[in-house]
Amino acid sequence: MFHLNSYIMDITGRLTADAQVRTLSDNREVVNFSVAVNESYKPKDGERVTHTEFFDCSYWLWSGIAQYMTKGTVVEISGRVSARAWMDAEGQPKAGLNFHTSKIKLHGGSGNGAAQGATPKTQGTQAAPATEATQVHGAQVITGGQEEHDDLPF
Repeated sequence: MFHLNSYIMDITGRLTADAQVRTLSDNREVVNFSVAVNESYKPKDGERVTHTEFFDCSYWLWSGIAQYMTKGTVVEISGRVSARAWMDAEGQPKAGLNFHTSKIKLHGGSGNGAAQGATPKTQGTQAAPATEATQVHGAQVITGGQEEHDDLPF
């Protein structure tokens, strides 16, 4: 596998699945998740066209954020994006985008979990009261809030 150019950027999209915490052999934890970002436009002579880009993301600063990161939640992230290319087991070339996340802001919208101010995925902890924002290790959890103009169609 090799990495191509790397860029700093912000993206907003929806989580495609619940975030997963992975513990490495040296006991460091990383939160892995995937974000789908839609771009939609209407050409002068046609119907609306939507293009979806998927980013595989990693976040190393605080694994506790994973409890709030449920499928469908709108997330705004900042970090470094890099392209990667590799050969699969059958020798076919593959490519993807990695997003090395340095800041996370959750906006809700999944219809479950933190988006409704309910108890997060991890048992034994309580979400912050409705509409309260909590800032921890570069991650901001906004509970009980919905995006007013959620135009992401997935």
